[in-house]
Order: sequence, then structure tokens, then C-alpha cells
Amino acid sequence: MNTSNAPDKPRYVYRFENFKRAFLLLREAIELGLARETTQLEKEGTIQRFEYTWELAWKTMKDYLEHTGIILETVTPSSTIKAAFAANIIQNGDIWMQALDARNLMSHVYEFKSFNQVIADISAKYLNVLDDFYQDMLEKTNA
Repeated sequence: MNTSNAPDKPRYVYRFENFKRAFLLLREAIELGLARETTQLEKEGTIQRFEYTWELAWKTMKDYLEHTGIILETVTPSSTIKAAFAANIIQNGDIWMQALDARNLMSHVYEFKSFNQVIADISAKYLNVLDDFYQDMLEKTNA
């Protein structure tokens, strides 16, 4: 319940504020890994940051799609990515789907080789699409 005179913000704005904090923490972790060799614990922390940043990204997309009048028949990360791509909210749909696969892999597999590959992919590919989404949503939310 809003007790102030200001109108309630759309849900996607609140969700984006959480995504924004998560994305900046993920970017910090990746930059740390580029600056020096990271420990296994730091790598695990980077993966954890990727997982929750990813979750907030697709949920922000879903909320924004709904705000613009696009209702998803099924609410899944995959269907949300496809709808956001079709609505031109995101670019590089294939990379977004690869990031989804990486996120799913990391929540079920705990192998050092997989960790290192996903961290390399976050740095080389996924951080860029997350950053594009971050920049676009900054403009949409005036945050």
C-alpha cells in the first residue's frame, strides 16, 4: 500500500532496481577475475552472482513485457527470452539462451572445469548482453 502521494512504480522498476545491484556486483566479480587470479571460493561467488543476476534479468524482462501489455502463455525463462527478443527488448537471443543453459548447468553441476568455462563465457559473452539490457532498462526506468 502506498501511503505517500507519489504513484506506485510499475513492478518492473522495482525488479530492475534489484537487477541493477546484482549486475553491478557481477561486473565487479568479473573485473576482479580479469585483474588477478581468483581463488576457487571467489570463482564460486562469481557463479552465484551470475545465477541471481540471471534470475533477476529474466524476471525484469517478464515484468516489463507485462507492463507493455504482452502477456506470456507460459511464464518460463525460455518463453520470456523469446518474447523479449520478438518484442525487440533484447538482442542476441541465442546468447541469452546460452546464458540460460549455463545458469541451469551451474545450479546442478559442481565441476571445476565447468565453473571455469562458465566464468570465461560470462566474461566473454553473457556480461555484454546483461550490460546491454542494464543500459536499456536504465533509460526505460530513468534510474
